[in-house]
Amino acid sequence: MRVVIGSDHAGVDLKAHLIDKLTSCGIQVLDCGAFSSESVDYPDIAEVAARQVLEMKCPGILICGSGIGIAMAANKIPGIRAALCMTPEMAKLSREHNDANIVTLGARLLDAGLAEEIVKTFLYTEFQAGRHQIRIEKIHQLEQKCRERS
Repeated sequence: MRVVIGSDHAGVDLKAHLIDKLTSCGIQVLDCGAFSSESVDYPDIAEVAARQVLEMKCPGILICGSGIGIAMAANKIPGIRAALCMTPEMAKLSREHNDANIVTLGARLLDAGLAEEIVKTFLYTEFQAGRHQIRIEKIHQLEQKCRERS
């Protein structure tokens, strides 16, 4: 399995912790930054990581202080369905019902153990398709309409 990960400065420590856990499980991780606690803007990291998720066709993990801003930024990239998850149940539903391809986490709101659980649930839960597929197709249609307008 391959995973893309990125964070702003607020998420650097949690990102490093998750990278260690993921690589120890044999998961290949592409780290898109930030690489220090020096201030960076989360939209820049979200764009780089989201584009890699689409190119590599693999899941992504994005982290900022709350998880909110980086989710908003990532969701501006057509094809991305980033879900802010605060519990494993949210991660499960984001995958099963919404085919989320990025999970976002709030480093200032989650401890490392809970973040690990959320990521594990996200990575190992499959999209259920079926009735949910129609909704994903409608999201794609909305993206297409927006592209046509601009």
